[in-house]
Amino acid sequence: MIEARRLQRSFAEGLIAEQVGDLWEDWMRQVDRVLEDEQIIATVYEALSKRRPKSRTRGRLGTPAEVVVRLLLLKHVRNWSFAVLEREVRANLVYREFTRVGGDKVPDAKTLGRLALALGPEVVKQMHQRVVAIARENKIAVGRKMRVDTTVVETNIHYPTDSSLLGDGVRVLTRLMKNITAIAGQVGTKCRRLRFTNNNWDGFQIWRRATQRSTRRAGKRRRTSWA
Repeated sequence: MIEARRLQRSFAEGLIAEQVGDLWEDWMRQVDRVLEDEQIIATVYEALSKRRPKSRTRGRLGTPAEVVVRLLLLKHVRNWSFAVLEREVRANLVYREFTRVGGDKVPDAKTLGRLALALGPEVVKQMHQRVVAIARENKIAVGRKMRVDTTVVETNIHYPTDSSLLGDGVRVLTRLMKNITAIAGQVGTKCRRLRFTNNNWDGFQIWRRATQRSTRRAGKRRRTSWA
């Protein structure tokens, strides 16, 4: 069963909160106020309740929505893995207070991963939109500009070695010269079609030698005309 918030805190948790309250970092206090927003919590709660058909009313108590969003935000800010997040929150009273875990059990790394998948990109987008709206309501940001961060991901391309990049450049230049020849006609040195592979550079050697010969002939003609 999923809850939006923890309904009640124990007496011991209240004492802990009093002792560690002045140990919070500045960003934690600001984020804590933003995450009190009911619309953000409701968005996370709706996403978590869709994991099972009757997650709202049946089953053992799961991690509350407010705890989930705070745990995942802490992971993002600290750039931790789920395993490190679990270990740090278990061992740190400040993190327990910030994430609203309190004296309860911290979800293990596998559970945290499943909770993150349950939110998905659409829920994260809605949360971002709400944060921007809160910033505009409080005149903190106008909201006309957006900063985008990028991440390098693996894709199906060949490894960019120096030789392969050089070969790619030669292929592009050859294709461009053939297009120019088709438009301007057969003027100057004829452009041959070259086929290169990562392991066979015969075509590149032919092109290099032909370029060198053309350069030498051009240099001789210049010296003759200047003489």
